[in-house]
Amino acid sequence: MTNEPAENGYLISKKYSYYVFGLLFLVYMFDYIDRMVIVSLFPFLKAEWGLTDTQCGLLVAAVSWSIVVFTFPVSVLVDRWSRKKSIGIMCVLWSLATAACAFTTSFVQLFAARVCIGLGEAGYAPGGTAMISAIFPEKHRARIMGLWNASIPLGAALGIALGGIIAERFGWRHAFGIVALPGLLVALLFFWIKDYRSVDLVRTAGGENRSEAKSSMRPGDVAREFIRTPSLILTYLGFIGCLFATAAMLAWLPSYFHRLQGISVSEAGTKAGLVMLMAIVGSPLGGFLADKWQRANPRGRLLFPASSSLLAFAVFITAFGLSPDWLIFPIACLGGITAACFLPAAAAVTQDVVHPGLRAISYSLCVITQHILGTALGPVFVGVVSDRYDIRTAFVILPFAFAVAAAFFFLGSFFYPRDLEKVERVTLVFEK
Repeated sequence: MTNEPAENGYLISKKYSYYVFGLLFLVYMFDYIDRMVIVSLFPFLKAEWGLTDTQCGLLVAAVSWSIVVFTFPVSVLVDRWSRKKSIGIMCVLWSLATAACAFTTSFVQLFAARVCIGLGEAGYAPGGTAMISAIFPEKHRARIMGLWNASIPLGAALGIALGGIIAERFGWRHAFGIVALPGLLVALLFFWIKDYRSVDLVRTAGGENRSEAKSSMRPGDVAREFIRTPSLILTYLGFIGCLFATAAMLAWLPSYFHRLQGISVSEAGTKAGLVMLMAIVGSPLGGFLADKWQRANPRGRLLFPASSSLLAFAVFITAFGLSPDWLIFPIACLGGITAACFLPAAAAVTQDVVHPGLRAISYSLCVITQHILGTALGPVFVGVVSDRYDIRTAFVILPFAFAVAAAFFFLGSFFYPRDLEKVERVTLVFEK
C-alpha cells in the first residue's frame, strides 16, 4: 500500500520537514568538525610526542575502523527502534569522546579516544539518511541528499581551519574541547522531534506480481534483499573508490601544502579547508543534476556519479601530477567540487532500491564497505607512501581511485531501473 502524501508529496508538513533537515545538517556538520579537527594538529602532535606520519594517519583511521565495527548493529537499532533517540544518544557520545581527547597524554590514549568518537558516529549517517528518505518526496531525494551532505565539507573545512587556529593560539588540547561543545547542545533537540513508526519487515507475496497477501521477511529474505540487488552492491563499490581518495585528501592536504609550499600550519589548514569547502557547491549541484538526469533517463542516478567521478580523476591528476606548484591550489579547488558530486545520487540509490524498513541498514552496509576499503585505508596509504617516498608521490597516485569508482557506478546503472521496480511500497506513519 502506498502512502498518501500530506503536503505536495511530503509525509509531514514541508515546513517541519525542513526544520528536521536543519537539525540533521547541523549535527552532521559538528560530526565532521569533531572528526577532522585532528588533521591540523598533526605538526603539534609530531613535535610533542614524536609521532610518525603513519601514526598520524592511524588517528584518522581509528574513527573509520570503529564505525565499521559498530555501524551495522547500531543501524539495526535505528531501523527497529527509533531514529531520533538513536541520533541524539550518538551525538552526545561522540561529543564527549572528542572532549576526552583533550586530556590524553600518549598516542595510545588518543587513539582510544578517537575509537570512541567512531562508536558515537557509527549510526548517524544511516539514521540521518533513513530520516531524510522518509520526510522528503522520492523525486527530490538526490537533491536533498546533496544539500544535507554539503554539511560534510563545511564541517571538515571548519574543523581543519579551527584546529590550526586554536592550536597556534591556545594549544592543541583546547581545540578538542572547544569543538566538542556545540554538538552536545544540538543533540538534545533530537529527543523532541517527530519520527516515523518503525516499518514492519513484510513483503508482498509473489514479488513483482504485487498480490495483496503479505509475509514476514526472515533473515534469509533480508540478506537476499541486498545480495540480489546488483545496482546496490556496485554503488557500494563506487563509494569505496571515491571515499578512499577524499578521506586521504581530507587528512593530508594541510600537511601537503605545509611541506611542499613552506607555509604555516594555520595557512596550510585554511587552504586545505577551502579545497574541501568547494564540496558545498559540488554536493548540492550533484544532487540537483542527478535528479534532473534521472527524470530524463532511468539510469540517470548512477550515470551521473560515473561521469562526475571520472571528471574528478581528470582534475586531480592534473592538479597533483601535471601542474606547477602555483596552479595546484586553484585546480584542487575545482577538484573539491567534482569530488563531491557523486555523493547525493549514490546515497539516494542506497535508499531507492531497498525495502523501506531496511534503509538505515542499507546505508550502514555502505558505510562498512566504504570505511573498510576506503576511508580507513586512504589516510594510512598516504602516510605509508609518504614515509617510504614522499607526500607528493602519494598524491599523484590518489586520483586513480576516482577512475575505479566511475567504472563501478557505470556498471551499476545497467541494473538500477530493474532493481527499482522490485522495491516494496509501504506506508510510513509519523508520531511524536
